[in-house]
Amino acid sequence: MKLLVGLGNPGAQYERTRHNVGFRVIDALAEKLGVRWERRGRAMIANATLEHEKVVLVKPITFMNNSGEAVGELQRWFKLEPEDILVVYDELDLPVGQLRVRARGSAGGHNGMKSLIQYLHTDQFPRLRVGIGRPANRRPDTINYVLGIPPKDEYITLLQVEDKALEAFSLILREGLDQAMNTLNVDPEAQRKAEEKRRLKQEREAARQQQATIGEKQTEDSSSPRA
Repeated sequence: MKLLVGLGNPGAQYERTRHNVGFRVIDALAEKLGVRWERRGRAMIANATLEHEKVVLVKPITFMNNSGEAVGELQRWFKLEPEDILVVYDELDLPVGQLRVRARGSAGGHNGMKSLIQYLHTDQFPRLRVGIGRPANRRPDTINYVLGIPPKDEYITLLQVEDKALEAFSLILREGLDQAMNTLNVDPEAQRKAEEKRRLKQEREAARQQQATIGEKQTEDSSSPRA
């Protein structure tokens, strides 16, 4: 059994904000699985089955900075280990539209994750980070940025990566965390450069082989007896 936790703030005014990426992913998963929400303690939960495993979808309603209170209660209620808790949340240090899976790690300045680490008494739990990027302003107001509603084109990009996050949940449960990291933690630009490098290498090798073939033919022609 796994807890799939989305971080966010309750209330309609926060629904479309950058900080509520985690809630939106979990809401989309609940809709996809056709499950209904119910209140349990300080969280909304929904029971489901994903990739033949029982999962509990979780949205803390304590507000972001106290997310750990709700998740800690559920961990004790279901008697789960920290590694059975998978958290999805917004990440300033990733470009908009990028997705990263980590098996463990620090909060990285994210107050919701700080709270989880505090109440779970460990940072040894997996997480799915959804990039929201940083503002272009050199001296940004981070709070207003994460609690702001992104412009239309950026919001569309976030919706697209949120769809990928749904696929990531299935991949993690089906293939395991290590395989999911190998598959998902690929920088698109680095991948493009690597593919371009491979293509150029193949072209050079093909040209070298062609020159070698031409050279062999010329050698054969020059050594052939003449009438």
